[in-house]
Amino acid sequence: MIQLSNVSLRRGARLLLDGASVTLHPGEKVGLVGRNGAGKSSLFALLSGALHEDSGDCAMPAGWRLAQVAQQLPETEDSTTDFVLQGDERLSELRRQLSRAEQTQDGMAIAQAHSDLHDAGAHDARARAEALILGLGFQPHELARPVNRFSGGWRMRLQLARALMAPSDLLLLDEPTNHLDLDALVWLEGWLARYAGTLIVISHDREFLDAVTRVTLHIEGGRLTRYGGNYSAFEDLRAEQLSQQQAAWARQQDKIAHLQKFIDRFKAKATKARQAQSRVKALERMERIAPVLAEAEFQLEFKAPLSLPNPMLAIRDAAFGYRADAIKKEAAGADPASPSGASGTESAAPPAYATSATVLAEQAARGELPPGLRPGDRVILRGVSRTVLAGQRIGILGANGQGKSTLVKTIARELAPLAGSVTEGKGLAIGYFAQQELDVLHTDSTPLEHMVRLARQSGREASEEAREQQLRNYLGTFNFPGDMVNQPVGQFSGGEKARLVLAMIVWQRPNLLLLDEPTNHLDLATREALAVALNEFEGTLMLVSHDRALLRSVCDEFWLVARGSVQPFDGDLEDYQRHLLDEARRLRERVVACAPETIADGASQESARAPKPAEPPLNPAEQRRAQAQRRQQLAEQTRPLRRALAQAEQRMEQLGAERSALEQRLSSPLPAGDIADAGRRLKALAEELQTQEDEWLRLSGEIEAIEQGAAAT
Repeated sequence: MIQLSNVSLRRGARLLLDGASVTLHPGEKVGLVGRNGAGKSSLFALLSGALHEDSGDCAMPAGWRLAQVAQQLPETEDSTTDFVLQGDERLSELRRQLSRAEQTQDGMAIAQAHSDLHDAGAHDARARAEALILGLGFQPHELARPVNRFSGGWRMRLQLARALMAPSDLLLLDEPTNHLDLDALVWLEGWLARYAGTLIVISHDREFLDAVTRVTLHIEGGRLTRYGGNYSAFEDLRAEQLSQQQAAWARQQDKIAHLQKFIDRFKAKATKARQAQSRVKALERMERIAPVLAEAEFQLEFKAPLSLPNPMLAIRDAAFGYRADAIKKEAAGADPASPSGASGTESAAPPAYATSATVLAEQAARGELPPGLRPGDRVILRGVSRTVLAGQRIGILGANGQGKSTLVKTIARELAPLAGSVTEGKGLAIGYFAQQELDVLHTDSTPLEHMVRLARQSGREASEEAREQQLRNYLGTFNFPGDMVNQPVGQFSGGEKARLVLAMIVWQRPNLLLLDEPTNHLDLATREALAVALNEFEGTLMLVSHDRALLRSVCDEFWLVARGSVQPFDGDLEDYQRHLLDEARRLRERVVACAPETIADGASQESARAPKPAEPPLNPAEQRRAQAQRRQQLAEQTRPLRRALAQAEQRMEQLGAERSALEQRLSSPLPAGDIADAGRRLKALAEELQTQEDEWLRLSGEIEAIEQGAAAT
């Protein structure tokens, strides 16, 4: 187990942990939460050995293997698969030992190395690495691509895959969802649910914490407090604890006032001096209860738009993508999905559905080039015909690399449509939050200089609200107080940069908000403030986000960007998660279908394809024996699957019965606490039932495939 006993930890002059104690048991999945700057990352550094406690004791089993995501961007020509494979250092060392043994022709060492490699999982290591890479959103054709050809966000995904590849007893993940799309996020939740070791994760994604963690560790005021349950349970327990603390503090204040009143009244009287002195000592001995100090809330408010054109946008038979000059940048090492070179969530390589530059060149040579397209262009989305109306709140869904950011950038005028038309309503004012804040920020400029520049660009530099003091006051409402408005943006944290971009958007009073992953680096309090502000926004919203809590709370319809088109998605986020699982299954099947044939015993492909001599027919007795043998083999092959299938069916029946009983119980009057407990249990039952149903479908499919394969032979 991990045990911290009365630990104190400093970073410079700051005391981050002050007599902190907590125990974490093997196999627990822990969410580490607290305000920015409270010391979460420093606690990770203590657990990893990068920092040492100033006092107290931090104990961990000596044999535990630690894995965590490296924060530096990798610079290597190694392929993505080889880079991730290197995360298993034990496997890499054994392969080096085998190479040395083969060079010295040491037979015993060669045999031992092969045995150790088998025990270390070398036989399926490449398959496991490729599964990690594909699960985190890469395409099959990118498995062999050099790591340094990817943008920063994609290389951080590879660092995550490398950490997951490493065998570990303790896994430390610091904001693992920041560079992930929703499809990769759903996959990561499933992977972590199956992880057998101890997991500690820092995240500002509420639903991710709820899905992955079962213990919450809260760091505040230098103390560590352990709560049983996920983040939602922690919030409930924390709110109850604060309420009780506030009530106890109020009672103690009444008692202190009563004692002090007696002391003040009778301390000068000789007959009461002894009683007064005893009350003074009672006050000195009293263990003071700390008052509940509410954290400074961050409030965000969008001003009413100056106008609301309707429709906002009309897109007709449009093609979106990248012109030939952007593709030339890709050939020089830049990413056409991120022309500035910043990291993005769309792959630099063309998706499988995209119309490549080569195809367009061939169409041009035949005189068949579609109107508006040029030789060398790459089409990401085609045939897009959508209308955006005033007041719509649209969530844009789509698996990684399908073109979500391309759609948003085109609407935001960052990219020109390749074909068709995008007609804007009169008075359209777009507020665009780029996926990477640095796309619109200058690292050497201060927040005040950004606001002055924005006022000049919008033609409002002479207005009252553009005066320096007014701009300072405005920035103060976004938690940029005092001299902070004169600090270079390059010194800011990711959350501070995101707040500045939001401040610049709000000041422009847009009527159409285009938000591409706005919650990256925002803490939970700021995310809550953003959700409240977006719900009160009177204009139109188009949102790309992997934060499901934000999507649920602010969007009332969804568009699906998939396979080169943009279509309305008729369903909720649960339906979309099932769609993602179906797409992942389809991708795995495509990878298997495209995998090269493996020929055993060193036989060549040509000899394997050579026709085999006809075998003599079996007599009836031999046929019966052969059929019985095949049935026996089939039964042995499917027996564990059928056993697991029966267990899944039994568990589904149990869950269904418990859910029915809970629903029946909720139909009668209950205390508020019981209703909340029952509601949480109903949610947990629904999630487990969905998991069991998915497992039942998977097992049924495997059994059916085995039986069909046996019938075919």
